Amino acid sequence: MKKYTLLLLLSFLLSANIFAQGIVGKWKTFDDKTKAITSIFEIYEDNGAYYGKILLILNEQNKDICKTCEGKYHNKSLKGIVILNDLVKNGEIYEDGNITDPQNAKNYSCNVELITKNKLKIRGYIGFSIFGRTQYWYRVTKQEELDYNNKIN
Repeated sequence: MKKYTLLLLLSFLLSANIFAQGIVGKWKTFDDKTKAITSIFEIYEDNGAYYGKILLILNEQNKDICKTCEGKYHNKSLKGIVILNDLVKNGEIYEDGNITDPQNAKNYSCNVELITKNKLKIRGYIGFSIFGRTQYWYRVTKQEELDYNNKIN
């Protein structure tokens, strides 16, 4: 019986550790069609709210400036732009934030959920969450961070 209790306690501690890191860190995004990595984001916490800024654009079409963006981001560098704003942690969900699509400069309500320690579910929507779009972002590995560091800085 003690062996099972110890095993249960150990598995609980390991699973709790998975989510201890939270959403703070560097994340990669993918093109919905090609599945290629398109950008690297950094999510950070400031005064109890969470924000996300673009560190690096990887698709060749918008490498230095966003030629395909509409509105205020047209022909502007997207590097450093904060597009994820004001998320507040509520249990395991980060909610009540907003996300800007730089392609059209539109703002959407946003919720974020840490699915695993290395996978985020980003839900952007207008009005109700059922009327929206979901993306999954994946944590940048240590090796990827080393590889991208020269491009980010």
